[in-house]
Amino acid sequence: MGTDSPGASAEANEEEDSKRKGKLSSLIYGTKEGREMEREMEQSFSQVLARGKYVHSIVFHDVKPDKVDEYTELVGKWYPKMAGMPENKVHLVGSWRTEVGDCDTFGKAPAVISQVPISQHPDFPAFDKKLKSLITAKRTSLMQEFSFWPTTSPRQLGGVFELRSYTLHPGNLLEWETHWRRGLGARRQVMEGVGAWFVQIGDLNTVHHLWQFADLEERKVRREQSWSVEGWGDTVHKTVPLIQSMKSKILIPMPWSPVA
Repeated sequence: MGTDSPGASAEANEEEDSKRKGKLSSLIYGTKEGREMEREMEQSFSQVLARGKYVHSIVFHDVKPDKVDEYTELVGKWYPKMAGMPENKVHLVGSWRTEVGDCDTFGKAPAVISQVPISQHPDFPAFDKKLKSLITAKRTSLMQEFSFWPTTSPRQLGGVFELRSYTLHPGNLLEWETHWRRGLGARRQVMEGVGAWFVQIGDLNTVHHLWQFADLEERKVRREQSWSVEGWGDTVHKTVPLIQSMKSKILIPMPWSPVA
């Protein structure tokens, strides 16, 4: 009567364990939808590594209530001036103040960052010193735009803007993007988008997207219409579990804002 060696027994156990894992994997990934999701996740991963040559910055300033006028005059000259100098290689997308949300908060969001820091400009120290006397806090994040939604060019449509910010559970950016990219086509049928970005340095696991409306009533109507467009409800159902927290701000463009 023959006997199995310890090595052969271990190999058999490993093979059996592999079969069990294979059955479990086929339950999870074996469906057509599962395989499609896996392919899209792999595609998204490669896109994240090669979004493009631009880095975007979003900056929030909490301005002292009694310094709003001084602040507006200061930054209203500084940011357009910096964006207008070709050697800086920087483009100002827009500047807004918060109308509903964190009051007395102003955002420069987003701008394309140049390879030569603007902080090296000879006028920067005086600007920075004055700015610090007018604000109570400053928050800056560096971002990249999602490849499926390029940031809009300068335009003057009027109305109000909504900045929606989502903090995702760590590790869920690619899955969130995969679902949201599907639903974006539905949402953009009824709403005017400006752009969407994910943070790489700063408030990590954060996604921002910006929308434009004629007024708050149109915002209400358009958001309700979204639910009648095929695909949007499914997108919400799949992305909500990936989110830790979300914020919404209603913004009013400043006079010098290229997107307004």
